[in-house]
Amino acid sequence: MIRYLIYWLRCLLRGFNNVSCGMRRVPDYIIFTLQGEYPEIAPPPASFLDRYFSRPKPSLKEISQNFRTIGQDSRVKGVILHLCYLKMSFAQLQSLRDMVQELRANGKEVIAWTSNFDNANLYLASAADRILLQEGGSVNPLGLVQSFVFMAQALRKWGIQFDLLQISPYKSAGDRFTREDMSEEVKEMTNWLLDSNYQQFKEAIALSRGVDEEGAERLIDGSPYTDLEASEAGLIDDIVSREDLPVYLGTEEKPVVINGWSEGRKKIKKLPLPRPGSYVALLRVEGSIVDGESKRTPFRPPFPIPFLTDNTAGDLTITTQARKILKDRRAAAVVVFIDSGGGSATASEAMAQAFGKVAEKKPLIVSMGSVAASGGYYIATPASTIMAQPGTITGSIGVLGGKLVNAGLLDKLLFNREVLSRGENALYNYPGRPYTEEERQKAWDRIQRTYDVFLERVAKSRDMEREEVDRIGGGRVWTGQQALEHGLVTELGGLEKAINRAREMAQLPPSTPVREVGPVKQKSIYSWEPAAAFNEVLDRMRLFNRAGAMYLCPIQPEENGDF
Repeated sequence: MIRYLIYWLRCLLRGFNNVSCGMRRVPDYIIFTLQGEYPEIAPPPASFLDRYFSRPKPSLKEISQNFRTIGQDSRVKGVILHLCYLKMSFAQLQSLRDMVQELRANGKEVIAWTSNFDNANLYLASAADRILLQEGGSVNPLGLVQSFVFMAQALRKWGIQFDLLQISPYKSAGDRFTREDMSEEVKEMTNWLLDSNYQQFKEAIALSRGVDEEGAERLIDGSPYTDLEASEAGLIDDIVSREDLPVYLGTEEKPVVINGWSEGRKKIKKLPLPRPGSYVALLRVEGSIVDGESKRTPFRPPFPIPFLTDNTAGDLTITTQARKILKDRRAAAVVVFIDSGGGSATASEAMAQAFGKVAEKKPLIVSMGSVAASGGYYIATPASTIMAQPGTITGSIGVLGGKLVNAGLLDKLLFNREVLSRGENALYNYPGRPYTEEERQKAWDRIQRTYDVFLERVAKSRDMEREEVDRIGGGRVWTGQQALEHGLVTELGGLEKAINRAREMAQLPPSTPVREVGPVKQKSIYSWEPAAAFNEVLDRMRLFNRAGAMYLCPIQPEENGDF
């Protein structure tokens, strides 16, 4: 009763606010400056260490809400996207493109403006009505590049090695640590991923510039361009400075009014408040999947190292959240957002079991982020609908296992270690030596059994034959577009589309709110105390040995700068 009373009071206040806004002059255009990286969902409340190392930015979900607010106010003509360097994955850029297309569908003009175009901001700009470039600006070289780092030689120098087994050469997550170069299988896999993303890139340019695919490829291959060359080639619509935009979009006598969102939001009518009662529960799984609790890291290395440098999604945390959703009668539908390259097979199984219980009682939709592969795909299998963006990295149905051997490192440090044991296989996970032949066979049997479970789970989930899953499995990684063709995902789309689908499946009105279910505050991985931080690093390295069988995505690019 009190909840509804507060709701109606808030509605009354919002109504007064909208009447007041209706009497003010709104800006003709709202300008959004997009720069750097944006999370799909706002991170949990940060610890002091997190706040020290990073500043919170709006999430893509929040930007979508802002765009929707603008879309419902008929007085606003459009939106200007001031595009700077965007450090975002291809899938995240596609989510932004979906938002731009929704704005245009609501009758708003979208203009993309920048001082320099690169792959990322040109791909986003191609969804706009007009593409503008600053006078004296340029278009950087276009095209996709993917680079990988191999550490085996450096690790050997320090006396460290990984003794790994993998279900097939395509399940190559450990290649970074065990090889000095790329295998033929990984080259083949990387090429088909690049082909898929490049095709999507060309199609976006072709549709935007009104040319065929060959014409789009000529535009790409003709880069870099100066501003005049880009205009002559038809890659942009016009050359105009930021200061001249009001006159360019209006007239000398009546220039348009342009406000930033922080100022313009005060003059725009707010969306209706969602009614209390039923809601769509949102649960996130981000980072390496581990046994234990979820933790976050403030550090962002140039390339990810699973367990050591990324966030972790712990089975204890995630399964507790799933049980909480299951018990809450107001949680009418569930969207699980997955951005993970996998991790521990046992933790993945625990999460999948918990999600399966939820799916028996409520509609469960999975929304894949930039990466939802291996263990990240495994935990998606209980969902009735799996959504991915065309550029999402997914699949990687396969297993690897092994252990980190650090005996050489201790020798170099002049450490002497004496080990006493009882039991024939007590030294199975011992890091002081590689596997014996008998231990290697046991490790392989474990990997094979885990892979069989993986195949059976996917076959049941996607209504496929086991042999068909094996044909596209074996560790092979696919883009979301390819995964759709192989039957691994249900449809293409981002988080907002998944939320709308959840509402439809639960027969909820479009205004039904979304509420994230999660811990009030997640622990930070590292501590200010040097000893505690060092112990955390050691514990995370030990996770690899303890996990045994691993569901890890083999594609671990050096950086995201080129999708």
